[in-house]
Amino acid sequence: MTKPLRGPAALRTDSMPAWTQHRYGGADVVALENIDVPAPRRGEVLLRLRATGLNNGDIRVMRGEPLLVRLAFGLRRPRQAVRGMDAAATVVGIGDGVTELAVGDEVVGELPAGGGLARFAVAPVGRLVRRPAELDAAVAASLPVAGGTAWQALQLGAVTDAAPPRASPQRVLVIGASGGVGTFAVQLAAGRGAEVWALCGQRNLTLVEGLGASHTFDYRHVQPGSAELGEGRFDAVIDIAGTASQRDLQRLVRDGGRVVLVSGEGGRVLGPIGRIAAAALRSIGSKRPLRPLAAVAKPDVLAELLALAAAGRLSPVIERRYPFAEADAALARVADGHVAGKVVVLAE
Repeated sequence: MTKPLRGPAALRTDSMPAWTQHRYGGADVVALENIDVPAPRRGEVLLRLRATGLNNGDIRVMRGEPLLVRLAFGLRRPRQAVRGMDAAATVVGIGDGVTELAVGDEVVGELPAGGGLARFAVAPVGRLVRRPAELDAAVAASLPVAGGTAWQALQLGAVTDAAPPRASPQRVLVIGASGGVGTFAVQLAAGRGAEVWALCGQRNLTLVEGLGASHTFDYRHVQPGSAELGEGRFDAVIDIAGTASQRDLQRLVRDGGRVVLVSGEGGRVLGPIGRIAAAALRSIGSKRPLRPLAAVAKPDVLAELLALAAAGRLSPVIERRYPFAEADAALARVADGHVAGKVVVLAE
């Protein structure tokens, strides 16, 4: 049973505009229509969306590729018709058993199956963190998936804070440094005192340098295996692009160093599963292990990211903020695969 709505909940009606899809495909299958406002169940809250950050995961679900994702999200079409996992929102309704939040609270979090490209959405209370008052909703909405993935990648790569002082800083290579995850990984690693090297597109070299990278290279000319990167130079390699050979990646790190595989290319059916299996085999007994990352929602990490952003120590890169009426164009832009930083859709 849902508790009565109060305050901002007066905005609620029985239906709402939402960008929905009823079959898998590109951004052209997504259309604006009116659907029912969801009702929060036990342990959930109803949210009035303020901003929604888009991620590559939204595109994979939209397309239903690799086909393996359909086992989780729906065989013929997505069970959740609305894309958008990262949300900054206002709590406008409370489900039974919820005591942690109240109507009117400003929150940020990851919607488990999507739903952010709408006026309202529901979310488990355990996935949400209060948004600092000084932090813009669009900035906050850029953090959960990409920022959380970058944080977990550095953790898996044993890239830690510089205190106590080291004899020399850790040297970290970020491959795919100008995307959503990459721009966060560069900043977080630099913030931990690491010497950051980065591969990205030519047009984004200056951007990535401004985020804290001391050495940047155009990936079209420099790749793992190139003389510019050498062998055994790095304590950790964060591979976000997912196209380099695992053999070349391992050669980049010193003995005891780690290669973190954030993503990977693969076939239309199984996606990166083959690459993950190969990494497991190559890592048996290796002093330079390959560690595939399966990032998950971690509200405690999100709270840390929000605090860093509110303090000005983390600056999310937002390529463009789209109005709600152009959410289909925002999805198309992310699907293009060349976004610098993040794309955010404003709900109002």
